[in-house]
Amino acid sequence: MQTLTQAIEWLSGVVWGVPMLVLLLGVGIYLTIGLRFRTVRDLPVAMAMLWHGRVAEGKGEITPFNALMTALAATIGTGNIAGVATAIFLGGPGAVFWMWMTALVGMATKFAEAVLAVRYREVDERGKYVGGPMYYIKNGLGPRWAWLGTAFALFAGFAGFGIGNTVQANSVADALEAAFGIPFWLTGVSLSVLVALVLVGGVQRIAAVAGTLVPIMAIGYLTAGSIVLMLNAGAIPSAFGLIFQHAFSPAAAAGGFAGAAVWAAIRFGVARGVFSNEAGLGSAPIAHAAAECRGPVSQGLVAMLGTFVDTILVCTFTALVILSTGVWTSGLNGAELTSSAFESALPNVGSEITSVALAVFAFTSLLGWSYYCERAWQYLLGVKVIVPFRVLWSLAPILGATVKLSFVWLLADTLNALMAIPNLIALALLSPVVFATAREFFATRGKSENNPY
Repeated sequence: MQTLTQAIEWLSGVVWGVPMLVLLLGVGIYLTIGLRFRTVRDLPVAMAMLWHGRVAEGKGEITPFNALMTALAATIGTGNIAGVATAIFLGGPGAVFWMWMTALVGMATKFAEAVLAVRYREVDERGKYVGGPMYYIKNGLGPRWAWLGTAFALFAGFAGFGIGNTVQANSVADALEAAFGIPFWLTGVSLSVLVALVLVGGVQRIAAVAGTLVPIMAIGYLTAGSIVLMLNAGAIPSAFGLIFQHAFSPAAAAGGFAGAAVWAAIRFGVARGVFSNEAGLGSAPIAHAAAECRGPVSQGLVAMLGTFVDTILVCTFTALVILSTGVWTSGLNGAELTSSAFESALPNVGSEITSVALAVFAFTSLLGWSYYCERAWQYLLGVKVIVPFRVLWSLAPILGATVKLSFVWLLADTLNALMAIPNLIALALLSPVVFATAREFFATRGKSENNPY
């Protein structure tokens, strides 16, 4: 086992190394420029699309709004609480700046993923719309690239049971045990029952639950963060100063903080940013492919808001809470650091707020990833796998909540990077399709009631 762990650690270091960070940022920058910065310029248009997307506008399974909520259910999770804290602990305050940069170019990546997912989606033998990287690789690049789609589906299928299930269950169990003393086994069984009840209803029920829980949990967490920031309003300018200063200069050791070089800020900011918003991994377009949208570009605009909400809003609040309260030099790491920040500003309730937020975030991630993983295995084995998959997925939280998962964390993190490679290759090769489709949409928007984009 030790040899296997060392091998996975080596592979993780390779796939999350410089080439991957360059590939993620490079593809994002290329798409941003190719789209003429519309992903930033047209944020108001995207907001309008999201508002209108509360009702169905075309063929699909779920509304555009609920497609985004399903994607956000998977992305707003442990990365927003523990991931941000880890980025600051390992890379210093400057890591937050590089999380922002990853998000800004990641909006173009997420836009392109959703455009291709809707354009190349299929209707399966049950009459359901299915799509994602495996489908736009197969249908967009042709049969000779089909192996790349199969590789993505394999990586996603196995990664889901790690990062999307057992790891999330473990996070929920840890949070509830620490805050309320709830036994790990009870959390596992409860999660298993709740997940099973949701999965019985398929993507429609997942989307309905996500459409209710995600806005509530996001608004609740941002409200708690706002209270902390109001109590430490005088320290907010200094917090921003630390972020911008240490994005380009080393952060010296202070208190329990060991210090960090600029490269560490870049590396951990980008890596944790991608872990949080999943731009480039290829997971979110699986949900957006099921949207009842007017066309590819309209859903692409809605999809890119997921990265904006996840990183620019939620992750920024977490970072400012940690930095403005001064606990970032305490030597704590992960969720414990975020909990300490809330507790320092809101004694006796801060840690409970963090625990509840982490539990709800992780639960919705478990639901969102169930859909991603199910579509991956369906692509590989057909619709006959759906029922056995849902049974296995519903039982896995019991294991995740009751055992130590250091190896599973490592393996899942590695598989996430391996998912990104075929997806980013496909995005680069299919970028002319994305650019042409976007140009057509913006050239005809407002001129025709039947704009098919």
